[in-house]
Amino acid sequence: MHLGERTGRNPVIVTGRDTRESGVWIEQDLISGARSEGAEVESAGIITTPGVAFLAHTLPSDAGVVISASHNPYQDNGIKVFEPSGRKLDEGTERRIEKDIVEALPETAGSSKKFTEADLTERSPPDLRRLYLDYLAHDVAHGLSLESLTMVIDCANGASCEIAPKLFERLGARVIAINDQPDGRNINRDCGSLHIEGLQHRVMQERADLGVAFDGDADRALFVDSDGRFVDGDATMWVLANYLKSRGELSANTVVATVMSNIGLEVALRSRGIKLMRTDVGDKYVLDELIRSGATLGGEQSGHIIFPKLSLAGDGMITTIGLLRAIRDQGSSLVDLTEDFKRYPQLLVNVRVREKLPFGDLPTVQNLAEKVELELGGRGRLLLRYSGTEPLARVMIEGENQSQIEAQANALAEAIKTELGVDD
Repeated sequence: MHLGERTGRNPVIVTGRDTRESGVWIEQDLISGARSEGAEVESAGIITTPGVAFLAHTLPSDAGVVISASHNPYQDNGIKVFEPSGRKLDEGTERRIEKDIVEALPETAGSSKKFTEADLTERSPPDLRRLYLDYLAHDVAHGLSLESLTMVIDCANGASCEIAPKLFERLGARVIAINDQPDGRNINRDCGSLHIEGLQHRVMQERADLGVAFDGDADRALFVDSDGRFVDGDATMWVLANYLKSRGELSANTVVATVMSNIGLEVALRSRGIKLMRTDVGDKYVLDELIRSGATLGGEQSGHIIFPKLSLAGDGMITTIGLLRAIRDQGSSLVDLTEDFKRYPQLLVNVRVREKLPFGDLPTVQNLAEKVELELGGRGRLLLRYSGTEPLARVMIEGENQSQIEAQANALAEAIKTELGVDD
């Protein structure tokens, strides 16, 4: 039975991919399988992850599917699925889909028909990308002029290569695009949000007002100011929170971030009467809390920022527009707006473990952790957690004194190693 027979109509799916060489055949096979089950599929071709989330909501469609591995090297690839709301599928649904795929592999493997680019959609990919670009330029950036502003854009040889330069040139900026020549294998290679040094050098060389670095699928953005200093997601949220508060648009005077955001953000926001609410690591947890609390700004240190009133997906383009609007409306530079943000020294120590027992069940570790937290007081932070993918315990400490946090982190690491460590 086809999907259309079960639902009474043909489901509509919109797809897109980043620039990895494997993306074409993965998208082709996905479209082949979906069409064989009665779905109507439109492909936007190479487009950002949040671009597909936007299209899933706007066309409208029953799902949006992105073939991308985000900031990973070109050898990796993956599939992200969005609901018609533009929100990522929940974990439970993802697991059920994975289970169905594994169970169906023997009977479907190798059976799919190959499609050419021309077969993928009735509307051409440029038309779908233009819908997203128009939304960013007309709606999100409404009234924003970037005349006389020079910006360097690091496209990471990824999905933003076409859209980002067009967007910011359209808004009036002088744009210098770098790492905008993808070849299928150079995505994220020594460039983009994971390798900010090249952008810093180019901003200084061009005497630009700022630089922005996207990752491979452009759902995150990191910045460089005119002095060549790195502006991470925490500093970006600091600027945006102050700007939104000044306009009465920061709901409940609250920002949502993860446990990995620097204590400096929490201290700085507190000084302005803004509360920082923390979640587990992951943009999905940030979004869940944004929706639950009604807050209007949240994100991660990695540059994955979410404005839930504009998009339920982190969007590097929207983040950049928001930051540029704060700069323009306040008549300030990025240097000026981040001046009062102090990032506290942070140290992360990994310990290989044989099992992942709750830290509360390890008296020596628990007692030492309580002692460290007392020593840090309200001007530092301790986080003990296990890696989700590796047999590692992670000790993260932030504080005002580098030598102090090094001694504290090493002492805790030794205590964990004594209790749970793997013999060398």
